Amino acid sequence: MHLKQFFLVLFVMAMSVSCDFSGKKTRQPISANTYPRWVGDIEHDTTLDKSSFQPCHGDDKVYQYFNMSQGLQFDGEKKAMEDYFLQLYKPVDSEQSGWIRIRFMVNCEGQTGRFRLLEADENYQERPFDKNISSQLMKLARELKGWKIQKMDGTPIDYYQYVVFKINQGNIEKVMP
Repeated sequence: MHLKQFFLVLFVMAMSVSCDFSGKKTRQPISANTYPRWVGDIEHDTTLDKSSFQPCHGDDKVYQYFNMSQGLQFDGEKKAMEDYFLQLYKPVDSEQSGWIRIRFMVNCEGQTGRFRLLEADENYQERPFDKNISSQLMKLARELKGWKIQKMDGTPIDYYQYVVFKINQGNIEKVMP
C-alpha cells in the first residue's frame, strides 16, 4: 500500500511543477511570420531594396535555384556571365582573399532585385571585405542583365539565384553561378 501512495505523491508533485498557477503566459506563440518560409528566403527590406522590384507571385511562391534542375539559365550561359565580371571588375590592391556570395531574386519578367551579400575568408568564416571590392561586385551584379525567365508547368515563376566570387588578393580568381 505504501508503494501506491509513494507513486501518487510523486505523480501529484510532477503535475504541480509543470503547471503555471500565476495565470501569466510565459511562452509566446510562434507566428508564421517569425521565421522565413525556407532557409535563405529574402524578405523585402525598405533600406536595401528598390520598391519597384516585386516578385510576380508573392513572397511565398519564390522557387529556390535548385528547384528547376535546369542549371544556370542566363543568356550566353556561364561564360557570358563570367566574361562580364572579369571585364568590368577593377582589381583592388588588397591582401584580402576569400569568397563573396551575392544572392538575389529573379522575377517572372526576368528582372532582378533583393540582392544580399555574404562575405567569408578562405576558411569560410564570415568577415567583411574591403568596400572597394564588395561594393563594386554588388553594383556589377545589380546591373547584370540576361537572366532567363523560368517556367513551372508553363507558367513564368519567380526564383532565387546566386553568384559566388573567389577573391585572391583583391582579384577575381573564379566566378561561380
